[in-house]
Amino acid sequence: MEGKTIQILRPGDRASFSKTISEYDVYAFAGITGDFNPLHVNEAYAVRSRFKGRIVHGALLCGLISAVIGMYLPGEGALYEAQSLRFLRPVRIGDTITAEVEVIELIPERNRIRLATRCWNQRGERVAEGESVVLPKQVRSEERP
Repeated sequence: MEGKTIQILRPGDRASFSKTISEYDVYAFAGITGDFNPLHVNEAYAVRSRFKGRIVHGALLCGLISAVIGMYLPGEGALYEAQSLRFLRPVRIGDTITAEVEVIELIPERNRIRLATRCWNQRGERVAEGESVVLPKQVRSEERP
């Protein structure tokens, strides 16, 4: 895994990562963050909600997007600056979510890239969308020709 620098990135470049969300993932996320909202961890409560059952933390989707940014595009050495995300439909335990990022703007004078961020479920339904700003890895002076 080698991070991509702004010099090799182009608008339209994309990468994605898919994961099936398990019950363990939801409980681990709740434990890490302290977010034990009963909509996520209590089926008896959640079944009486407008969702008719438990839903996955929205912030967990941000984590999947972060995985794409940190591991694939731009990858190693990338630093998140900002993320906006709109949740379009609930994600359930057992759903397979694909997080995708796409380069939509290069800002070379600030070493920033703007990315469209999207998440889909296994039925091809978009469950979240937004944008992020990322600082890709920089070329160190000893790496320059």
